[in-house]
Amino acid sequence: MKVISYNLRKHRAVGELAHLVERHAADVLCLQEADTKDIPERIDGLRLADSTQRNRLGLAVYYRENTFRAVDVRMMALKKSLHDRVLKPAEERLLGVKLYDIDDGHEVVVASFHAAPLTALNSLRRHQIRTALAELQLMGDGLPTLMVGDYNYPVFKENLGQRVRDQGYELNLSDSRTYTRYRFVRGHYDFATSIGFEIDRVRTLPQGDSDHLPILVTARPLTGKATNLNAGSREGQDQR
Repeated sequence: MKVISYNLRKHRAVGELAHLVERHAADVLCLQEADTKDIPERIDGLRLADSTQRNRLGLAVYYRENTFRAVDVRMMALKKSLHDRVLKPAEERLLGVKLYDIDDGHEVVVASFHAAPLTALNSLRRHQIRTALAELQLMGDGLPTLMVGDYNYPVFKENLGQRVRDQGYELNLSDSRTYTRYRFVRGHYDFATSIGFEIDRVRTLPQGDSDHLPILVTARPLTGKATNLNAGSREGQDQR
């Protein structure tokens, strides 16, 4: 399963999507900072599952329609930063989709996530991440779950990784930095968080018109381990 996550930088990079999907044979495409009123229903064999509606710059998830069937969608507003309250760029910061694999007969959950900007505290972003992961578990309790997107978390990632592990998930960074706009805040911003997936690789793709570089996540769902996933998630919650 190949999943591309891309922050379009205020929709500027939308023209690159068809090429990205075709070149990397993506099965799922997760977008951030997309003008959801100006995105196509289909992109090179991928179908739009849904997009956020209350955002000035929103989220969208596409899936390969000859491989998957979308069976459930959930979008959610998370705890707001001051930036969100004043400028209102993003009301909904999580978009999750439950997909049914037509050939293998199992379900997975894939989500696009966009954390609060750097003007917010890391503690608020951790709260958003924790809430998002808990919400996705409610959406597909025990299902393999993969959340990708712009986490806006360039420093103290070790602390974030431990917090995520306490919830039963794993945090994966790509093989090179994903944000290049400003000299002093360059680094890894776009992550993959998963449970019930074997992450083979997270690769940073070449830069286009966005200040974020897209990432390509290659992952395999560990089906048949639902009981273990539930146990791991509960254990992490108990530790908190």
